[in-house]
Amino acid sequence: MTVNAVRAHLTTLERDGLMRQAGLRHGASKPVYAYAPTPAAERLFTRVYGTLLRMLLDVLTERLPPSAVDDALREVGHRVAADQTVPNGELRHRVDHALAVLGELGGLAQAEEREDGLVIRGASCLLAAAVPGHSEIFQLTETLLSDLIGVAVAECCQHGEHPRCCFAVPALPT
Repeated sequence: MTVNAVRAHLTTLERDGLMRQAGLRHGASKPVYAYAPTPAAERLFTRVYGTLLRMLLDVLTERLPPSAVDDALREVGHRVAADQTVPNGELRHRVDHALAVLGELGGLAQAEEREDGLVIRGASCLLAAAVPGHSEIFQLTETLLSDLIGVAVAECCQHGEHPRCCFAVPALPT
């Protein structure tokens, strides 16, 4: 698609209340805007699956001790990662690959460089909109990202009514 076609689609989605500007970065010559789906758009994508996943987590947390729920969610993260090709190479390359995997699974995230490494911020979380009240679900994504990137990723998500994914990726020693 051309840049103008993308702009036209984003304008329509903003008008319809499905997308919003979520950030601004300064590019080489012009500012670069980041967009994210609105809560209304996220509900469209997760209606049935979100309800089923939330009910499953309700049952699991009612019947199992927290450690067993954590173990099960981490195992799911390991299994999803095991189905992917894990690249070698520089940390940034592995993070970009992990972002692509998240995109294939229906998430939207970007990585920002920091002095102490990278931070992955989700504009559209794979699971968060589907499971209000179950912040333990972020452990699944934390494990998936750790396996894909090859370093221990730390969850730093925003919990609550409008959850947002965030995962810190430490810089590798040089």
